[in-house]
Amino acid sequence: MATSATKKTPAEELLEILGPVDRYHDHAANGDFGMPARTTMEDYLEPHAYAGPQSRLGPLEKVHAFWFAGMSCDGCTVSVTGAQAPSVESLLLGAHPGLPRVILHHPVVNIESGPAYLRAHEHALKGELGAPYVIILEGSISDETAAHAAGGYWSGQGEEPWGADGELRTVSTDEWIARLAPGAAASIAIGTCATWGGIPAAHGNPTGAMSLMDFLGKDYISALGVPVVNIPGCAPVGDNFTETVAAILYFLQGFGPLPEFDELGRPAWLFGETVHRHCVRGAYYEEGSFADEFGDKECLVEIGCWGPVVNCNITSRGAINHAGGCMNSGGACIGCTMPGFPDKFTPFYKAPPGSLVSTAASTAVGRIIKPLRMFTNDHLNREVRWDVEGEVPSGWSSERSEPGKVREAGHKVYDTLRRRGDTGKNDGDEWGKGGDS
Repeated sequence: MATSATKKTPAEELLEILGPVDRYHDHAANGDFGMPARTTMEDYLEPHAYAGPQSRLGPLEKVHAFWFAGMSCDGCTVSVTGAQAPSVESLLLGAHPGLPRVILHHPVVNIESGPAYLRAHEHALKGELGAPYVIILEGSISDETAAHAAGGYWSGQGEEPWGADGELRTVSTDEWIARLAPGAAASIAIGTCATWGGIPAAHGNPTGAMSLMDFLGKDYISALGVPVVNIPGCAPVGDNFTETVAAILYFLQGFGPLPEFDELGRPAWLFGETVHRHCVRGAYYEEGSFADEFGDKECLVEIGCWGPVVNCNITSRGAINHAGGCMNSGGACIGCTMPGFPDKFTPFYKAPPGSLVSTAASTAVGRIIKPLRMFTNDHLNREVRWDVEGEVPSGWSSERSEPGKVREAGHKVYDTLRRRGDTGKNDGDEWGKGGDS
């Protein structure tokens, strides 16, 4: 882990306090303790996995993924388990041609627990894992140096015999990451808490919460040359995470270059556009039509939506399987994917100051544009036959009014302008038969 010579990273400061470790669990003595199925999840899935010497197309058969929970609500885990393209299940089974299968070590979903769960972590620290690994952080990093000084910890994940004289002590999420990050093939932050600090890092918090990027420092590069990858959201779109993981795995497998990330480590193809540009309510903004209260169909900017300035693809991708999502289902964007969340977006559900200028301009233009569009819509909602006969034979609207002379004259002008330059009805040679060849 390359670092600045003038200042140590929080990860380096923590390891300097804790010191090196060289003791681990005696797994032979533990036997099947912590394994109700008498096997690990890796061994349990092995017979069902598709990846293998006959099906894989690259050098890697498997990659271990160590999932850590910092200061989180587990919402990212819930979101990712709903991913569809690709799904977590397909990644675990190696079902995608060319991709190594993922061996997931997750404190919630794994079948093993206790020392048995930590066995792979220990092998990774000792360099005995036998395959590359990535680390994934859900939730923010806390200041474990302050907690350690007070004799406690903020977020723990298992126990190791790293205490005085080999006594068991709780190992914090921060410590695991600090020790594993230098050897990781990639380090991935999922969710806004892990990517930017999020709610646990909001003003007034006592934990010193920070992001994975802040913890490892700007000079951090993984063992295979990848800086920290950030996939924000509270909770993030599950497919954003699994798609990015798949792209990175293809890179690790040697099938392509590292995908494009922006200057903050976000997948550029997922977070390069604002919410507003693909919002299903965007046309209302253009026409100056704004919702007065939640439940209205119009643009939500005036009741607190930050979509025009927030980088996120929730409106185009949806929450799960291209369905749902904040603005799609009537919720205003509160900027949860952004580094400034939540402090720079509060109070929520109040019109952003910058919207006053843009909405005033949209309203002024919309008062002209919207009636003109409705005028044209009225004309295009008619068959030519109905114009000739002066009647619409619809039983759904017996009282439907026909266009008056003013509207008819306006529509004729519109048609004249539309057909200007159209030579389709002019005299001329039939296409393909004119002139000598």
